[in-house]
Amino acid sequence: MPRAYLKKASRTAQTGAADVGEAVRAILSAIESEGEPAARRYAAEFDRYEGNVVVTRDEIEAAARQVPQRLKDDIRFAHDNIRRFAEAQKASLSDFEVEILPGLVAGQRSIPCRAAGCYVPGGRYSHIASAIMTVTTAKVAGCGHIAACSPPRPGVGIAPAILYTADLCGADTILAMGGVQGVASMVYGLFGLPQADIIVGPGNQFVAEAKRLLFGRVGIDMIAGPTDSLILADATADPEIVAADLVGQAEHGYNSPVWLVTDHRPLAEAVLARVPALIADLPDLNRQNAEAAWRDYAEVILCDGRDEMAATADDYAPEHLSVQAADPDWWLGRLACYGSLFLGEETTVAFGDKASGPNHVLPTSRSARYTGGLSVHKYMKVVTWQRSTREAARPVAEATARISRLEGMEAHARTADIRLAKYFPGRNFDLSADD
Repeated sequence: MPRAYLKKASRTAQTGAADVGEAVRAILSAIESEGEPAARRYAAEFDRYEGNVVVTRDEIEAAARQVPQRLKDDIRFAHDNIRRFAEAQKASLSDFEVEILPGLVAGQRSIPCRAAGCYVPGGRYSHIASAIMTVTTAKVAGCGHIAACSPPRPGVGIAPAILYTADLCGADTILAMGGVQGVASMVYGLFGLPQADIIVGPGNQFVAEAKRLLFGRVGIDMIAGPTDSLILADATADPEIVAADLVGQAEHGYNSPVWLVTDHRPLAEAVLARVPALIADLPDLNRQNAEAAWRDYAEVILCDGRDEMAATADDYAPEHLSVQAADPDWWLGRLACYGSLFLGEETTVAFGDKASGPNHVLPTSRSARYTGGLSVHKYMKVVTWQRSTREAARPVAEATARISRLEGMEAHARTADIRLAKYFPGRNFDLSADD
């Protein structure tokens, strides 16, 4: 039986996407040429904020006093989990050296970026978790300077909980600035910052476009689109939990796709019947987002068995992939295309979004086919080195000279010739490209 769509999306995450490229390009150009005055001007226009840009220690401490102790405890709990996972990731990448030939030694080193810039969304929602995810991993990686920026609120500044969190996790400098102007300030080294080597963190379409345009000049974690989630569920799944998890991700935004893939029609029908009531019970803004996402972007797909379910998931390559089905080890071994995997109803995407340990900055829009999410490794350069004795250099030089001449790169060949002539005077070597 081919896949059957009990609910088919009328739109995709790319449908009607605004062309923001020219606007972002103009803002970046103005800030690069004019510097801080332009960044302040855009902050006044877009953030409606004209206060202090570089957050002071006094402001951070004042913000911390506004954060309730229970929330501080929760933030510390999440930070500890994410730090421990990041430390384990770092430990999995080790320096080494190997003797390739007698006398020829090569090696690998992992070097952290000197300066990282972390973007923390703060518009509709205060993304405390994004501060934890981005700053903590940069700190564990060993970046020399970590800047964080977040959109300030008019007349208020950055949300106190975000300030507290970014400071707790290790940010060296925090900018009260959002959008393209915040990203540009970190990249161009404004307001006393070192120029960032890498920019990470989620943001709106303007932030995503700024990162895309700046990629190459700086590293980025990824080019992200609207968040998306897919649930694989069989007859053992609880339809109430499946429905709640779909709605939990649909509230991200009006264009956030959620998908249910199952081989059990009664489950699919029960979820379809339950979702509207769960959405209707949400607060106004959350309800509006979830209604639009469910109406226009959600899909419910009926498959013929778990092999077809797994193949469907790999085709969709979701950012978040939940398995609420029997035999979780089978799914872990079979599934290949996802940003982060949640096995069993005892875990859920929201756990990963907020506090469980693995990072929540993940590939969207099917880019999980070829990349994973933010990790300590994103902040680290894996570089190589080599060293050789003169005797070990001989066969390498001979092969290099002949390959270079075959390619037509004579100057390359002569860098090998000159070493052979110096190290082995009077020896004749056949260094032509001909047999």
